[in-house]
Amino acid sequence: LECGGKNPAVVFKDVENLDRVAAHVVNGAFWNMGENCSASSRLIVHQDIKDELLTLIGQHMSEWQTGNPLDPNNSIGSLVSNAHFNKVKSYIDIAKQGEHQIRFGGKAENNFVEPTVVDNVSATSQLFQEEIFGPVLAVTTFAEDNEALKLANDTIYGLTGAVYSDNIKKAIKAARAIRAGVVTINCF
Repeated sequence: LECGGKNPAVVFKDVENLDRVAAHVVNGAFWNMGENCSASSRLIVHQDIKDELLTLIGQHMSEWQTGNPLDPNNSIGSLVSNAHFNKVKSYIDIAKQGEHQIRFGGKAENNFVEPTVVDNVSATSQLFQEEIFGPVLAVTTFAEDNEALKLANDTIYGLTGAVYSDNIKKAIKAARAIRAGVVTINCF
């Protein structure tokens, strides 16, 4: 029985269209305020392309405004309850401590949490291991492909995953190696 998700989006170094990947990662992480069991809440990206990808993610995030969901200009509404808001906010408070770095977002008030990207998240961090169920994306880097797959499988969850690579053989092999019910390739 799968009762949650902490789903990885693994981005290999060989991806050429990082802008397309950024659009998929943003949609996967922030759609429905991240209150989605299949949300891509962990970005596992090759260290050589991380900065460029995060820049593009930031550009795509500018389209995801937070506010009244009845306003068509807003993509992110309030979280489902006060209690849930407090839970998600507690993870943002954790992100503001230690070695974590909030790259984008981080504002949380009145049951609204703006899309937040947290960099420098280690595999032992609560942000990496626990389901936040809100608009918070944890970013972790890797140097070797086998390390990426180990990171992707390093949680108790196994609902979904995504693999981004221009090498279809590598992508299929990685998708098969990720322990999850559904793994998409080059999309969310």
